[in-house]
Amino acid sequence: MKQHLVMMAHYNRWANERVYRAAATLSDADWRADQGAFFGSLAGTLNHLLVTDRIWMRRFTGDGPVHRRLDDIVTEDRATLTELREVEDARIIDFVEGLEADRVDAPVTYGPLTSPGSFTQPLAALLIHLFNHETHHRGQATVLLTRMAGRNVCDPLDLVAFQRISGLGMVAGAA
Repeated sequence: MKQHLVMMAHYNRWANERVYRAAATLSDADWRADQGAFFGSLAGTLNHLLVTDRIWMRRFTGDGPVHRRLDDIVTEDRATLTELREVEDARIIDFVEGLEADRVDAPVTYGPLTSPGSFTQPLAALLIHLFNHETHHRGQATVLLTRMAGRNVCDPLDLVAFQRISGLGMVAGAA
């Protein structure tokens, strides 16, 4: 399981880099424009992803910024948001790579921001959620990017493309 989580952490960074590179090509007006997405603009969508990753990482580690809303806008400045995204992606990778085998399935108890109560789940299941959540909203981001700048604005985000490029998730020695 840990090997899979490490691959997903690296994939997450790779895919984020591609989305942010595409976002850098937009005008400021397009970056901030409400496109009718769940978090409005591309800026809102990418802020949401940073915020939720920070929330989960704080639950896992006890460290990091505190956010009380899923729609927090950390910054609308693309360069700053890109830097913060890079820091968070590195933090996620370091955390996952540093996990001891017994910690992967250890229980994590957390309270959701959107409802009362608490839940306890294995860390691995919650990390899978974190990566799946990123993929879900990156899909929304690529729709917004395509709408504003055309089909070829963002390089493909397919997991298998990442696996082929990185070698992670491939059979060793296979041709």
